[in-house]
Amino acid sequence: MNIKTPSVRFKLPHKNQNTDGGSLYIMCYNYSIYSDQSSRVLVDKTKSGKERPWRTKKLSNVNYYELLHILEFKKAERVKECGTVLEFKADEDTGHLKLFKTWFCKSRLCSLCNWRRAMKHSSQTKKIVAEVVRRKPKARWVFLTLTVKNVYDGEELNKSLSDMAQGFRRMMQYKKVAKNLIGFMRATEVTVNPIDNSYNQHMHVLLCVESTYFYNTENYINQKQWIQFWKRAMKLDYDPNVKVQIVKPKNKHKSDIQSAVDETAKYPIKDTDYMTDDEEKNLQRVADLEEGLHRKRLISYGGLLKEIHKELNLDDAEDGDLIHTDDEEDEASENAYSIVAIWNWERRNYFIKGDR
Repeated sequence: MNIKTPSVRFKLPHKNQNTDGGSLYIMCYNYSIYSDQSSRVLVDKTKSGKERPWRTKKLSNVNYYELLHILEFKKAERVKECGTVLEFKADEDTGHLKLFKTWFCKSRLCSLCNWRRAMKHSSQTKKIVAEVVRRKPKARWVFLTLTVKNVYDGEELNKSLSDMAQGFRRMMQYKKVAKNLIGFMRATEVTVNPIDNSYNQHMHVLLCVESTYFYNTENYINQKQWIQFWKRAMKLDYDPNVKVQIVKPKNKHKSDIQSAVDETAKYPIKDTDYMTDDEEKNLQRVADLEEGLHRKRLISYGGLLKEIHKELNLDDAEDGDLIHTDDEEDEASENAYSIVAIWNWERRNYFIKGDR
């Protein structure tokens, strides 16, 4: 007589839904949770053959959850459940997997969510830049890095990020900046100085400007002028660090525009900054970063880039759908079938079963 193992229902969001609302229940046997020896480890590769780092990102997510739990953050349990059950559509012919349903916590320090955000942000910006180039083929590009002095705790970081966002808006309205400005894409990054444990907050900005920007000194803004503009906009009593790079259309390997897009699409916070061998430091850094990033918008578009973002009907790269993220946007084929991968807490990996 065959005896079935009791089954468990896993609640997954509908397509394009990561939060509360209508749900789909997937039936899985208990042995899938604990994964017996016949279970298969999840291997999810891109079409180019590169393996997607699901396990690495989930392990970082687990470490982050443990820090939140010690700090008694209410969202700790929500972070713990992030990406624990993944449903894919697998192509019958190629075996290629396409993420179909899961649930993401969307916490700013979650490695799983930041990985997905970075892919999405990069993919969206590529589409926007391509459309700008199509409409304004003579436009030129400038890449700025805007920095202010480091801060030392979460409260200071939160205030500094707010000040930087306001300062950036002011600077974009300065006459000499605005006269040739077509649009921009701005991304904020925070890094940790391991020597003094301070936080360095800076902005990566991809500016699209008219070709007249480079005609003469009345239009062109050199580095010294950018420093003074940023100093004035931020109301600083010192000269801040400002890096200015002229973006060239092409180089030997890939376009400088793509390199600039890649720079702006980096993770806003690297998990290695708060996952060191020193737990006390890790706890302090997570507490500071949680406070510092609270309700802060780290990505924004302006001018023509913002208009195109809206016209292309692209959703929010920070808080939107994290399932459909990359440039492999082709729909699953008609003969695709579902497989489910479940995070195993004991064996610390994703396992799948023969699902058909």
